[in-house]
Amino acid sequence: MLDRDLIEPLTKHLSKFAVFYKADIRPRDDLALIGLLGRDAPALLEARLDMLPPAIWHQTMQDECTLLQHPGPRSRFVACVPSAEANTVWDALARSATPVGNAVWQLHDIKAGLAWLTAAQQDTYLPQMINWEALGGISFKKGCYTGQEVVARAHFRGQVKKRLIRAQLDGNLVPEPGTPVCNAEGKRHGEVFIAALDAYDQAEILAVVNTRDEETPLEVLGQRLKRLKLPYAIERLDPEELAAQG
Repeated sequence: MLDRDLIEPLTKHLSKFAVFYKADIRPRDDLALIGLLGRDAPALLEARLDMLPPAIWHQTMQDECTLLQHPGPRSRFVACVPSAEANTVWDALARSATPVGNAVWQLHDIKAGLAWLTAAQQDTYLPQMINWEALGGISFKKGCYTGQEVVARAHFRGQVKKRLIRAQLDGNLVPEPGTPVCNAEGKRHGEVFIAALDAYDQAEILAVVNTRDEETPLEVLGQRLKRLKLPYAIERLDPEELAAQG
């Protein structure tokens, strides 16, 4: 799964390697993604879609529907269905769930500490800077891949100087991605990755900041930054370990 704006760049990148394999890479526009979150989400999926919820970062399939569970403090699932069936699935879930906009989903990405790259952010961060090794998103055991040397060196030599943090701002100004995170003197210490308003009309953000600035008071657009706990430990979680939990 990735941001829509990255489909074309990723297709071009992977196509350079497809010539060495019996593979055909093409974007698809015949699929729709529907998110479902909340305490009763697993029971609702069983009742309305007759599908058993998968484990976190795992997927289950039934006919042409694929179901994926995201990590986070609340149960959260993504159903990938044919576009022609999207309205039927939506209506079935909406009988017992409240339809909401994408901003709510983005807020729960923030609460889960999940950073999804956009086209404007590609080639900007090492995966460790957005905590993907703590989410099982980097393999240190598989064979060669583009960028492996840089990623491995940063991990084994402990040279990650920036990290993703979760925070709340004491105001309702929602900063754009890339907005500077500064100290009281205006010195830049990082930048906002994504932001959304929470239930208290305050901005919650994910930001990438210097690791040495943990005790430094920071602000964004003049709003004080209060660090919040991430729902996972910053430690290596191999995808092979996740697969074994399947």
